[in-house]
Amino acid sequence: MSMHKYNMGIVGNCSYIAYIDTAAKVKWMCMPRFDSDFVFGSLLDSKQGGEFSITPVGEYKSHQYYIPNTNVLCTEFECASGKFKVIDCAPRFSQFERYFKPLMLVRKIELLEGSPQITVRCRPVSNYGKKSPDVVQGSNHLRFLNFSMQVRLTTDVSLSHIVEEQSFVLDQNRYLVFTYGEPLEAALKATAEDFINKTVRYWQSWIKSTYLPDIYQDQIIRSALVLKLHQYEDTGGIIASGTTSLPEHHGSSRTWDYRYCWFRDAYYTLKAFNEIGHFDELERYFEYIQNILITEEERIQPMYSITGKKDLEEIHIDLEGYLGNQPVRIGNKAYIQIQNDVYGQVLVSLLPLFIDKRLSIAKKNSYTRLIDRLLTSIERTMDEPDAGLWEFRNVKQVHCYTMLFHWAGSKAALKIGRLTENADLCARALKIEALAIDRIERCYDPQQQVYTQAVGSANLDASTLKLITMNYLDPRLPKTQEHLKQLEAKLKTDQGLFYRYVHPDDFGKPEATFLVCAFWYVDALACVGRVDDAIRTLDGILPYANHLGIFSEDVGLDGSQWGNFPQTYSHVGLINAAFRISRKLDMPTFK
Repeated sequence: MSMHKYNMGIVGNCSYIAYIDTAAKVKWMCMPRFDSDFVFGSLLDSKQGGEFSITPVGEYKSHQYYIPNTNVLCTEFECASGKFKVIDCAPRFSQFERYFKPLMLVRKIELLEGSPQITVRCRPVSNYGKKSPDVVQGSNHLRFLNFSMQVRLTTDVSLSHIVEEQSFVLDQNRYLVFTYGEPLEAALKATAEDFINKTVRYWQSWIKSTYLPDIYQDQIIRSALVLKLHQYEDTGGIIASGTTSLPEHHGSSRTWDYRYCWFRDAYYTLKAFNEIGHFDELERYFEYIQNILITEEERIQPMYSITGKKDLEEIHIDLEGYLGNQPVRIGNKAYIQIQNDVYGQVLVSLLPLFIDKRLSIAKKNSYTRLIDRLLTSIERTMDEPDAGLWEFRNVKQVHCYTMLFHWAGSKAALKIGRLTENADLCARALKIEALAIDRIERCYDPQQQVYTQAVGSANLDASTLKLITMNYLDPRLPKTQEHLKQLEAKLKTDQGLFYRYVHPDDFGKPEATFLVCAFWYVDALACVGRVDDAIRTLDGILPYANHLGIFSEDVGLDGSQWGNFPQTYSHVGLINAAFRISRKLDMPTFK
């Protein structure tokens, strides 16, 4: 296979996400929620996935780009008979003191020159592609029946041409508004133009209020825009990705459903929002986390649905799969796993509520009770083997990474204890910190001069880079520099990419590298003062994005993109690494 990239972009409005490829086809769109059934799903099945496309007749060239600093996508076409572009917009703007974010995709077909001949197809599906709806023609719209909601296409394109999938000459701008639920009753052209303009202005002003360092600005802007689209505004939950079953590498059978909220990502994601100065998103996410913690009696699961649902039963569905990759999964069995780093992750992510004066959350007292409960969970699981952050399905160990978050969680609790003048909390936190340090040190292998994946294991693991970036290890010590060198020697590729680990797991030997680990590596390089290496490595990673600057979860050794897409984790990693480099560059050096 030649170098594989995801040749598509995303539009969204914090209610839904649509994936649109360079041929202006909607490849993936789930409604009414990120984790719902797909309305268009040709990404996973070319026959049963339905279609929503706007294509020139005959040969054509196309290119795709975002309107600068927005999530509004343009796909431009050039064919023998002329030129046109498709503008795709998921409306989002402020109205009546709230955000307007309907389940609506606005598609404007703008004539650029000549009289191109085009074909518009619109065939939504339901029940995971098993059902095609009956179509009823209204006076200016098509109604698609047999959905649980009203599904409509309102347009000024000839309805007969769409139903019969017959080409026509584009002699003026045309508009297509696809709605799920509430239909568009207002004037088509004026409303579509108004929604596109307001949405462009909304995103551009959101970016204006983003804090940026003076390096890697384009990449941070696109990363921030991608990240924002993955927050489900209704509850505040942030999903790992909008897709399911995109394989870690071709034929790997590692095809996971990532349309859920991992608590593990909470700390890194909140840190990224904090870096770029977006507090609304941060506060919404806290509300989401709090709502789950309040209801959880026993353990915290590694992940939940965007509404906080616990049971994410994993089933296989009968679809072709992406490039034939099986199985196609809906749901994720990792929710039943024991992953004990989650307690420290949540504790560390709650810290800003107590120390950041800009966050005026009134519920600090209710959080104090949570701190207590999270510490108890850390105490209880101090020596319990778990599946670890890579979610091993058949291996349990006392993972170094889990212990690191036991340590970080106790440090956070100690800070909170001092701020709230709670002596008991401080005493408990100090005791737990000592236990965690003892366990982490048991992961040190003096022969290899490196901290290994788990107590008693000789395997190396990229997650131990975090010992450096989270300040467990003093970056100036030779021991720290040596730890980093050993990880480089065993896990880094010539391209500066990083494997999670190289030993076989439940599915064999990993073939693809995990992109966020490369960003962690950049972060660690900057931490230990190897800033030039950090910049060089980051510059080497940037080309692994697609044509729009969007990153996937995994990268093959040939630079191919694999895994779910976009992976919020990868974009968060980029933001955090770039800010770290920027801070190091700002520091005065005294020779």
